[in-house]
Amino acid sequence: MGDWSFLATLLDKVQTHSTVVGKVWLTVLFVFRILVLSAGAEKVWGDEQSGFICNTQQPGCKNVCYDHAFPISHIRFWVMQIIFVSTPTLLYLGHVMLIVHKENKLRRRLQNQVCHTLKVPKYSDESGKVHIKGNLMGSYLVNVFSKILLESAFIVAQYYLYGFMLEPMFECSRNPCPFTVECYMSRPTEKTIFIIFMLVMACVSLLLNVLEIFHLICTRSKCGSNRHQKTLLAIPVNTDHHRDAVLQNKENALQDKVNLSFEPGPNANQSTA
Repeated sequence: MGDWSFLATLLDKVQTHSTVVGKVWLTVLFVFRILVLSAGAEKVWGDEQSGFICNTQQPGCKNVCYDHAFPISHIRFWVMQIIFVSTPTLLYLGHVMLIVHKENKLRRRLQNQVCHTLKVPKYSDESGKVHIKGNLMGSYLVNVFSKILLESAFIVAQYYLYGFMLEPMFECSRNPCPFTVECYMSRPTEKTIFIIFMLVMACVSLLLNVLEIFHLICTRSKCGSNRHQKTLLAIPVNTDHHRDAVLQNKENALQDKVNLSFEPGPNANQSTA
């Protein structure tokens, strides 16, 4: 097992640029997958090949049967799963860092007043906090959808490779075995428990990604409805103001006509003379 510190450091930077559900997903990935895999899996599967015993002395038969029983080691399979599932998140982190770098550069240019026609930064603030919207929202959605597809693909692949349980005895009749031999695995119950645990964690991660999609959709819809309500609330106010202005103008015109009717005309002045 390699050192996970580099991947953990990169993923830790995503915490500040994720939603609440995304932070929970990262916690599950750190604690219940990477930490458990690095702490316990190597000890459980340390005797995977040496403890695989077949009742034959035929050279090469044991190796062939082991390859048939385990096309890929569970440890290496889970390492690949974690790396592949984390890759979309790392790509999203790269997009975020690119945006923050560009907007920090834009802020420096605005402070130096090099150009007055520059756009105002809209994705990040001066403290580096990122607001998930616009193109960044699209990048985040692609990240979550990719994790859903990859997580589902690895769960299905694990089922077709060696199922979700280990049997204590494995029968093998591949060449160069002279007959159908019985091979026995070491600690199959302990390994089965570990397999089920990692499967449950993969399903929990998949569920969290699905929930995050609904969370983003609901948040976006809520923001859109709030903007729509503000627009609707602004329209009656403007209409009432316009109607009041029209009525006021009519009242002023009517009052002017009344005042003119009471003013003495030139004929009245002549008759008086």
